[in-house]
This record gives sequence, structure tokens and C-alpha cells, in this order.
Amino acid sequence: MAHFGVVAPAFYSHYSALGALAGELVDRGHRVSFVHRPDAAAYVKDPQLGFHAVGAATHPPGSLAAALERAANPGGPLGLRRVILDMAAGTDMLCRELPRAIDTLGIDAIIADQMEAAGGLVAESLGLPFVSVACALPVNREPGIPLPVMPFDYPEGEHERERAHKIYEGSTRVYDWMMTPHRRAIAANARRLGLPARDGLHECLSPLVQVSQTVAAFDFPRRALPPHFHHVGPLRPTGRHAGAAAQQFVPEVAAGRPFVFASLGTMQGGRLALFKRIAQACRALDVQLLVAHCGGLDARQEAVLAQAGATWVCAFADQQAVLERADVVVSHAGSNTVMDAIAARTPILALPIAFDQPGAAARVVHAGLGLKASARFTGSAGLARLLRRLLDEPGFGARLDALSASLAQAGGTRRAADLIEAALQTGRRPDASTLDMAHLG
Repeated sequence: MAHFGVVAPAFYSHYSALGALAGELVDRGHRVSFVHRPDAAAYVKDPQLGFHAVGAATHPPGSLAAALERAANPGGPLGLRRVILDMAAGTDMLCRELPRAIDTLGIDAIIADQMEAAGGLVAESLGLPFVSVACALPVNREPGIPLPVMPFDYPEGEHERERAHKIYEGSTRVYDWMMTPHRRAIAANARRLGLPARDGLHECLSPLVQVSQTVAAFDFPRRALPPHFHHVGPLRPTGRHAGAAAQQFVPEVAAGRPFVFASLGTMQGGRLALFKRIAQACRALDVQLLVAHCGGLDARQEAVLAQAGATWVCAFADQQAVLERADVVVSHAGSNTVMDAIAARTPILALPIAFDQPGAAARVVHAGLGLKASARFTGSAGLARLLRRLLDEPGFGARLDALSASLAQAGGTRRAADLIEAALQTGRRPDASTLDMAHLG
């Protein structure tokens, strides 16, 4: 049995998805240890998973909260640059600290989140097998496909696509310029580790196995993904881990009135003004609303939302159970919520805020699963109009039915674990057709 090291950004949503995969690997007899700054230990909930703290000198205990606040609310260009510098510092720290940690722990293979280059760089330099996991939209680049952080739609006509491709290329150059501090950190550490030149996340991916929480039908049309890239769908707890959220809140929804669920994820849950607009829109439509703020609001702010029109307000809800009951979900378009909504066949009103959320929202609209609006500028009346469409128009449900079926066949956590084990055992890319047939059988 192998000892896997997990290297990922210190974000709760990423640790949640990778924790589900880690739990499945532990159930199969492997060991799994997460490696990161000391504060990230709080994200490892399963006592059977290990955590090894590194980088306390540059990323001391108590410092993560400020970094997360900067990431959630970057503000203007200076604030965004600070977030990028935080990313660069994190990658640099991990590239320096991981080799010693891997040796100390006796790690055999690395599970590397696509959003943290250090996992792939260090594994390659040490000759360790590694797999790449896209917890967010895949960073794999392809001509004619906009970057995940971009809000662009995908045009259907050939003439429109040619014009759009030029816009995509220009936006990529701007993005790469903005990301210069992080690109320099990747390039410098690649040189220091004796690796070929590279300077982007998309150049630090596994040559053995890449898995994504998406399914192909959700993304824009892809033609150049590598043969070892696998859409497996959501990474969610399996087996004995599956009931972990059972104690979280699930409302008693009254029959005869629509029910809307609103969540902005763990990093954006403090946006009281946005939640208030959502509550006012639901009050205007006379629909039931559950707001889950993930601990971002206090009791006084919860009361404000109740007065504005929210039926229930809580910190954490059992998201999968609530989505099964909801008629619409209002979301920041985070990958976990979007995939869970597809699985539950729940139409989506996407209000993207940061990271890959604009790209996810564009894909929601492209796939016909919902609508999108501006989290900053759309007022309560505009939100109410969009919610009315989602509640009344049957086309969203029909398209969700088709994509949900695709999601159910993708294999999820168990298929991801199958792919990882096969690659580790043979040292080669798994035969996807064989694995797919075994899974479907």
C-alpha cells in the first residue's frame, strides 16, 4: 500500500474535495497525509488522514485568515496584486519545504491540486509519480477556449468564434502579465529543482493521470485535452464517510410554495448586502429562502436577512440534501455547488465573484442549466426577474436531467481512486477504456 502526500491551496473547498478522495484511498488500505502551512490543519476533518505542517517561519500559525480575507475581497488592482503575491509566496514555500517533508513522511506519490504548482514540481524533481486533480475548472489551456477566470461565453457561429478567439488570446496575455509574480516563482523553483523551464500552472500537470470534478458536457467544447485527462465528476465522501454532513441543517419546506437555496461558499459568506438583495427578491416572489452563510455572518446580520425576506438563515446546511429539495439555487458558481446542483437537477442563478467563478457561470449558461447576473450590480428586482424565469421555464430542468445522467456515469471519487491506483501500480497512464468498462459494469 502507498503513502500519498496531498498538496493543495489552503482553501476549504479544495480540501473538502481532496479529503473525500483521500478518505476513499484510506478505505482501500493506503495512507494519506496533507502537507501545508500550519493553519491548514483545521481543514483536515477525518482523523484517519494525516497532516504535516511546513513553512511556519514564513507562514506562521494565525496568518491564514488574513490571506483568505485578501483573496475573498481583493478590491482594486493593488489588492489583487497582493493576492497574487500570496500565491507566489505559498508556491515558493512549498517548493522549498516539500522535499524534506516527503523524505520525513516516507511519501510514495503525490496528489497535486492543479491550482498549486509545487506538488507537481517537487514530485517531478524527486522522481515520484504524481497525479493532478482539478478541484476547480481545469487549468489545461487550449486554443479557442477562454481561461477559467474569464467571463466569456462560447459563441456558436464560426464567424463569431473567430472574433471571440482573438479576445480570448488578448485576455490570456493580460492574465499572464498580471500573474507575473506567480509565474516567476514557478520558473525560479523549476530552475532550482533542476527541471525544464516552465512558468504557468498549466505546465505543471501530471503526465500520468489528470482528473477533474467536471464532466465533458459541462465544459466548452474541448478538442485538445491529453489522453490521460479524465472527467470523473464531483469528489464526494464515499462509504463510511458519506454521512458526515448528516447533522447540518435541512429545513422543513412547506408544500405549495417554491423553495430557493442561497449559498456563496466558505470564502464569500460574509456578503450581507448581496444576501439581502437575494432575500428581497425572494420576498417579492413569495418563495421560501434558505441562506447558508458558512459562518460569515453574526446573529445580528442573520436577523437582518430574516427581516429582508429569508425564511431560514444558518451557517452550514447539508448542501446535497437541501439541493434535492430546492427549486433554484443562487450561488457564486463555485465548482462544488455547481456540480452538486447538477447532480440534484436544480437550476442555477450564478452570481460569480472571483477565481474561476466567472468561467463556471459562463458554462452554466452555455449548457442551459441556469442564468447569470452581476453579484455587484444586479438589484433585487433584477434578481427576482431571473428567479421567476428559472422557476417557470421548463427547459432548464430538461437540460439538467441530461447532464445529471452524465454526471452519474462519470464515476466520481471511486473512479478517481481507480485511476490513481492503476497509474501507481504500473507507472504508466491507465487504460481509460478498461477502467471505464470496469466502472460501468
